[in-house]
Amino acid sequence: MSTTPWNLAQRAARMNPSIIREILKVTEKPGILSMAGGLPSADTFPVEALKSACDRVLSLNAKESLQYAASEGFAPLREWVAARMAHLGIDCSPDQVLITSGSQQGLDLVGKILCDAGAPVAVETPTYLGALQAFTPYEPIFTSLASDHEGPLPEAFGRLAHDAPGTRFAYLLPNYQNPTGRVMSLERRQAVMAAAKAANVPVVEDNPYGDLWFDEEPPAALTSMWPEGSIYLGSFSKVLTPGFRLGYIIAPKALYPKLLQAKQAADLHTPGFNQRVVYDVIKDGFLDQHIPSIRTRYKANRDAMAEALKKYLPAGCEWQKPKGGMFFWIRLPEGLDAMALLPKAVDANIAYVPGAAFYAANPDLRALRLSFVTLTPELITEGVAILGRVLGEALESGAQPTP
Repeated sequence: MSTTPWNLAQRAARMNPSIIREILKVTEKPGILSMAGGLPSADTFPVEALKSACDRVLSLNAKESLQYAASEGFAPLREWVAARMAHLGIDCSPDQVLITSGSQQGLDLVGKILCDAGAPVAVETPTYLGALQAFTPYEPIFTSLASDHEGPLPEAFGRLAHDAPGTRFAYLLPNYQNPTGRVMSLERRQAVMAAAKAANVPVVEDNPYGDLWFDEEPPAALTSMWPEGSIYLGSFSKVLTPGFRLGYIIAPKALYPKLLQAKQAADLHTPGFNQRVVYDVIKDGFLDQHIPSIRTRYKANRDAMAEALKKYLPAGCEWQKPKGGMFFWIRLPEGLDAMALLPKAVDANIAYVPGAAFYAANPDLRALRLSFVTLTPELITEGVAILGRVLGEALESGAQPTP
């Protein structure tokens, strides 16, 4: 019998640990080849540029950078973000930009001001696990939008009025989606946004991977197609470093005050020192030289994984070669369960993320996600070969078909 004096809020019962974070604990085992975490390659972090920027900020603006700061964010950084959005087709002003502690906080703030208990929220099939975690404490009812290799189907929005009346928003990742790696074509974006507008369902656009394209830049942002009905989330984690926990929201002016109030209640402001350092690094065009080097590295890794998958995975496995981002999405042959096989894979020194965690409902037990950015091409090949052996042995053992 418990003797604790604490009574948890009902919403706490809806909170669950991230399976990815739990798997990352396992991958600390020496010798394991992890393709599990959605971590950027630490080799891409511009350490010297950040070190120099830290020195300059502390030399020139120590008192200001170490003091409490405005909840909206460092004004020059907000101005930089607003100007940067032009290349995505988004016309916004700095007073629409809210600096957040990573885009993950942006998701939490969106959930806080838009979700009510029992209110519908539409998500892709599958979708980003971290978004489900961020929204869940606010007790929405998730509705899964029918999706294909390009993302949600436009006609799925037309069904929301019947299936989920009063849907608060649709959460979408148009560029190199986590977990599938898929990208929405211009035609699909236009059709989806037209359908969302016709259904009066606002869109929350999450774009942490949009700069990580390999062969061609993705089309214009969804937000550019319905600005007053969209919230845009961006991040510096994948193109600079995740350790500074720096992201941003671009919101319609009607929503901005409530997001700002939610931000103030959460943490007062994102660390001013971090914001000033990042601005010092990027203000003169650094990212325009830095991001292409990340693309080159990740593309080589993507190609290595594509070749290894073709060579080592057993017949019946399905995947698409992503055009950017960080992930391959694999569907295993009938008879295999990715979650059930994970312990065997870890025992063989390879780790991945089972795909079931990325579904709001009706999970695909045969799916798994592989990250290709943290290992070298040689280790990617070695890891995929191990995974192929694990899968082959499971098929030979006559595993029972999954539902």
